[in-house]
Amino acid sequence: MIRYLAAFAVIFMSFTAALSAQEGGGAAPSDEEIMSPEVFERYVAGTTLYFSRRGAPYGAEQYFDDRRVIWSFFDGTCERGAWYSEGDMICFAYETQSSPQCWNFLEKSGERRARVIGADPANDLVVAGQDQMALSCPGPGVGVSYTPAAER
Repeated sequence: MIRYLAAFAVIFMSFTAALSAQEGGGAAPSDEEIMSPEVFERYVAGTTLYFSRRGAPYGAEQYFDDRRVIWSFFDGTCERGAWYSEGDMICFAYETQSSPQCWNFLEKSGERRARVIGADPANDLVVAGQDQMALSCPGPGVGVSYTPAAER
C-alpha cells in the first residue's frame, strides 16, 4: 500500500509540474529572459513605469531607491508598498493587501513585461513607458475639512 501511494505521489507531482509548465506557471518560455532582481532594481529605481494590458492602459508604479513603491490604477487610486526578491521573483507587499503578489519581469526582443507567477502570458502587463515623474496620489477626502477628534 505504501509503495502504491509513493508511486501515485511521484506520478501526480510529475503530471502537475508538466501541466504547470504548459500553462505558463514556472519558467519563462525559452525566448523570454527573466530579469534578475539586481537587473530589475537597476532598471526601476527612481523611476515610474507605465503598464498596458492587452493593448489598453492599465496602471503605473513609482519605484523609490529604497524599494518602496506606489501603485496607481489610472483612476487615481494609489496603494503604497514595497518590493522584495524571492529567488528570481519580484514580490510586492502592499499596505491594503493581506498577502504579497509575486511576478517575473521578462525581456524579449527589447520589450519588457511583468507576469504574475503561474498566470497566462495573455494577461502580462507590458511596460508602455518609463520616466522620472512622481505619481499623483491626492488621497481620500481631498477638499474635505478634517479636525482630529482630540481637537474638537
